[in-house]
Amino acid sequence: MKNSTPRIAVVGAGYWGKNLIRNYAELGSLCAICDSNGKALKSFTDAYPGVACITSFQELVRSKDIDAVAIAAPAEMHFSLAREALLSGKDVFVEKPLALSLSDAHELKDIADKHDRILMVGHLLQYHSAFIRLKELIRKGELGRIHYIYSNRLSFGKIRREEDILWSFAPHDISMILCLAQEDPEYVMATGGNYLHKKIADVTTTHLEFPSGLKAHVFVSWLHPFKEQTLVVVGERNMAVFRDTVPWSEKLLLYPHNISWHNGFPVPDKKEAVQVEVEQSEPLKAECSHFIECITSRKAPVTHAQEGINVLRILKASQDSLLSNGKKISLKDMFKKQDIFSAHETSCIDEGVTIGTGTKIWHFSHVLKGSKIGKKCSIGQNVVIGPDAIIGDGCKIQNNVSVYKGVTLDDNVFCGPSMVFTNVFNPRAHIPRMDEMRPTLVKTGATIGANATVVCGYTIGAYAFIGAGAVLTRGAPDHALMVGNPAKQIGWMCECGNRLDGNLACSHCGKRYEHSGEGLVLV
Repeated sequence: MKNSTPRIAVVGAGYWGKNLIRNYAELGSLCAICDSNGKALKSFTDAYPGVACITSFQELVRSKDIDAVAIAAPAEMHFSLAREALLSGKDVFVEKPLALSLSDAHELKDIADKHDRILMVGHLLQYHSAFIRLKELIRKGELGRIHYIYSNRLSFGKIRREEDILWSFAPHDISMILCLAQEDPEYVMATGGNYLHKKIADVTTTHLEFPSGLKAHVFVSWLHPFKEQTLVVVGERNMAVFRDTVPWSEKLLLYPHNISWHNGFPVPDKKEAVQVEVEQSEPLKAECSHFIECITSRKAPVTHAQEGINVLRILKASQDSLLSNGKKISLKDMFKKQDIFSAHETSCIDEGVTIGTGTKIWHFSHVLKGSKIGKKCSIGQNVVIGPDAIIGDGCKIQNNVSVYKGVTLDDNVFCGPSMVFTNVFNPRAHIPRMDEMRPTLVKTGATIGANATVVCGYTIGAYAFIGAGAVLTRGAPDHALMVGNPAKQIGWMCECGNRLDGNLACSHCGKRYEHSGEGLVLV
């Protein structure tokens, strides 16, 4: 992949999809176009010879000839399409918003993290050369301390019915504001008006308050007499204006206005605008090129999944405020940690850790950097995970267990109290041997009993059962029952956790198995 051009399929050939198709074709990465409307695909057959035109999304994601998908379908389809593509091993670009609910967005991020897939969100203006230049000026201190930011995104149409103006227009502006602010807001308040449909807002204004004292607001409307896309950043030394509807020479202006004080009164000192030189380029092509670069280099996109989630948090709070007649919403109260995962106050979670929705971490446990924990896991007291350990969904790790670097637990693994993993075969205190670390894989549904010890470098098969106190000095086949020191196989176990009889049948749930290689498979 690193030395070849990624093969990208565009899903959705409508209003915006056409632009993605054109850009990926010009960049030499377009290999397929997918749309359920067969008639719509016909127009692309002649324009892009050699590019497959497919009506079935399932057929597309099953194809081994496609490395990534770019999704430009309606917003309500983003989650299901992105999820299926990620689970099929594809990298995914999805137009804004990432999803229509935070839980769906977190699930997409969890899947991408678990399978090491690129997941990028289409917050287009972060790839606009004028915005990139503005960001550079702010980082260099050219504007001084930022006082407030406001944006207008206004036009007459395109009016949607699947989403309101807030979800249609505001994601771009919220994304830019969060990028410039470099902090999360504390409070959100939104007001608006529904004029064409009683349940769909046509005009909204969203106000953001940040811990540093910075304030921002976003005004969006599709009932405006003319098109306007303006971002204004007011700093203590300069004011910057980014307008996307004017010629390139005027897209980014600096106003070196200042305020002087005379006899206790503020007097504005107006200065002429200074044009900032900006590279003339198409933002969408830059965005598509960035996705291609991320696929080949495996680096995180600028608008990565967490950035998309951060924008969704503001949209959700804005929507709640809008429905509550402009009520001020505290993000801290609205999105407490336990809404994603819960960790006792005595636990320690390092930076650079990924933890899935619904996971609970109990007293005095420590998750070290680089570790990944799936959804709905239960991590007991005094557990140490990592660094760089990987734990799947639905795992239960009981008290006093250490899951070291090199250990990978697939989904629904049970680790009993005080069981022991190792990762170096012949450790000495005075000889560093981490470069001799041996990986251990515990497959889906396996159980390791209390006080058992697992010698590193082996695989414990799916639904295997390692008895309490056993010392496992070799691997265990799928469904094997292993006991003793050293552990020996004495039988077979069902998925439900009961021992199979001599006919490889479970008297508890009725499932039957047959031999396959060294292990068993369900009949």
